[in-house]
Order: sequence, then structure tokens, then C-alpha cells
Amino acid sequence: MKKVVIIGAGPAGMTAAYSASQNGVDVVLVEKNERVGRKLLITGKGRCNITNNCEVEELIANVNTNGKFLYSAFYTFTNDSVMEMFESLGVRLKTERGNRVFPESDRAMDVVDAMARLIKRKNIKLVTGKTVKDIKEKNGKVESVVLSDGKEIKADAVIIATGGASYQRTGSTGDGYRLAEKLGHKITPLKPSLIGLEIQEDFVHKLKGLSLRNVAINVYGKKNKKIYDDFGEMEFTDYGVDGPIIKSASCIMRDLSKESYKISLDLKPALDHEKLDKRVQRDFQKYINKRFENSLSDLLPSKMIPVVVELSGIDSATPVNYITKEERRNLVNTIKNMEMHVKRYRPMEEAIVTSGGVKTSEINSSTMESKLVEGLYFAGEVIDVDAYTGGFNLQIAFSTGYLAGMSI
Repeated sequence: MKKVVIIGAGPAGMTAAYSASQNGVDVVLVEKNERVGRKLLITGKGRCNITNNCEVEELIANVNTNGKFLYSAFYTFTNDSVMEMFESLGVRLKTERGNRVFPESDRAMDVVDAMARLIKRKNIKLVTGKTVKDIKEKNGKVESVVLSDGKEIKADAVIIATGGASYQRTGSTGDGYRLAEKLGHKITPLKPSLIGLEIQEDFVHKLKGLSLRNVAINVYGKKNKKIYDDFGEMEFTDYGVDGPIIKSASCIMRDLSKESYKISLDLKPALDHEKLDKRVQRDFQKYINKRFENSLSDLLPSKMIPVVVELSGIDSATPVNYITKEERRNLVNTIKNMEMHVKRYRPMEEAIVTSGGVKTSEINSSTMESKLVEGLYFAGEVIDVDAYTGGFNLQIAFSTGYLAGMSI
């Protein structure tokens, strides 16, 4: 009987263990924490956005880095397969806005408990509280893994499913990259992804705690070229901006020491400049005897008003009926184009996923096996693949884990 050691009992590792056990392989699952699925517990703000209920092609389109590499994985273990697996484990699911799939209970713990039950049911040997110190190979083939306590486990195959380098308190401390590098694999540069952004402009501090819905952003890179746009929710923080559309925008940004990015925020995307101008004129008519700063309460959140007033360049005390056509147009432009320059990413510790990882050109996309070392496989975030927010990153973990496990 073949024996596989799987390093990491997150979504990728546990799915790989399940898949390998289906093929009658002897499975040992090694987890450095005392319990499985630590990072799963905090995904989706503790609700666990399991996957996205869309077409497979849309899954691939939402992978920001190396999407084509995942064709085999996504078609082998689809989002439908993931949903069926959890339903069969007694986790009832629901689909929310944006096709995001959550457990009906809104409890990530239910997802982790279901996977733990699956591991137990398949008689998979689980080793917790131990890290893998080394993977031994001979003549280009894996032979064994060495644990932190010195114990050596012989293996015909090893799957590295250690996650990335984000949320380190959950155990994602980059172990897999070190193990892969030691065996000759190249690691593409790591950066935080799906993360908040620190902003240069001081006005963001005045907006701390303000959440916005139904707003649009455009992101500009080199030579002021537009590289991304999105619509949805965001929030201002003490350091800058965060929220779903900001996290997704962070995915397309690269090394901030080499490139600079500008975000243009449209507070009223449903109205073009002309319609917004007419709307402002109606509000000015309504508040004709008021000061400018007191004329925007129907149009903007109260916390936003002083900032918009300042950025518009119109004196806050100006009577509304004294505001010129040109000043009004400046106000409209401010509302439609609030510019913010990105200073830096928030620390890796706060990132939802890690961008970068084991180079995909060194992995067989049909099996997840290393092209350099026979019997070595990779699954999940340790690979250089990452996606936008919406359940896509967990789908990557489930699909690559399943494919790696079944390929042994």
C-alpha cells in the first residue's frame, strides 16, 4: 500500500487526505497546531465563504495570478463538488449576493468540524502539534519526512499544503516555501493580497470608521493607465482604506517600492456628471439660504461632508446662492473623482491570502506533482496562485488538494 504524508491540515491538506484515502492510500496528515483548520475559522469574518456558485470558467476568470494553471484542478473538483461534499457532511449551504456560498449557520466552526469528521471517518492518521523539519529525497524521489521531534516517517509521496505567510497566528508561517526551496523549487516573490491599503492623503483619517456602499473605484498604475475598476463596498480606517473592493484592488497591485498606484473613488456611480450636476442644483435650490457646508446632507454621509467641502476648494461658509457654475462643477468632480495615492500595503499578517509562492511552471498542472522531485506534490496557497475575494481562494485550496490526493 502506498503511503503519503500531507503537511498542513487546512482546507487543501484535509481535502487531499480525503481524496488520497478514496484511492486506498495510507494517509498521514501532519498539522503544527493542536487542531485542524485554524485559518478556516477566520475566513469570511468567521462565516467561511466556502466557494462561489458560478460557472467554472468564471472561477478561472477570478483567479488573478496563473488562472490557466488551475483548469485541471477546477474541472476535476468543481465548486459543485465542494458544495456536494459539505452537504453530504451535514453542512447546509446558502448562496448570497455575488454567488458567495456560506454555511446556513454562518459559523465557520461547522465547516471545520465537518472536515474533521471526514478525516476521522476515513481513518486518516492525524498528527498534531508537530512541524515538519525536513523532506528527504534520494535520486530525485521523496523518501521520508522528518518531524520536529526527530521522528522520521517513510513516504512514497509528500503533499505540501502548508498555506501561505499571512495570518501567521493561525500557523501560516511560510514553512512550505522553505521546504520547497530546499528541494530545488523557485519561490516567486511573496506579497500580501486581499489586504487593506495605507493612503498618503491626510483626509482619510477624518473618515475613519465610515463605511460606503454602492461606490465605484478606478485604479491607475504606470503612466496613469487604468488597470482595474470595481463597484461595491469599502470603508475608511485609521490607516487608509479597506473593504471588499479595496481588497480585490490590492490583488492587481505589484511591488509598491517600484510602482505607484492611484485610486479614484466615485461616491455616486449611478449618476454621470450631468445628472449629478442637476441633482446638486436641486439641493442648492432647496438649501438656497444655507451655507455651503450645510447644503450637502441629502447627498453625502455627514462624516464625508467636511472632506468633500475641503477638496472642492469652495469656502465652507459661502452662501449657496453665491456658488458659481464653475465651483459647482468642481464639487461634482470631487464627488465623482476623490483621488487617493497608495502608500503601502498593510502588513502580511493582516492579508487574507499570500500572493506568490512555488512557481507554477515547476508543477504539473494535471496532477499537482513537482516536475523536479518525483512524489512531491503541492496544494493550496503555497502555490503561486491567488484570486479575488468571493470564495475563489478556498475553491483553489479544495480543488488543488483533491487533485493532488487523487494523483498519488
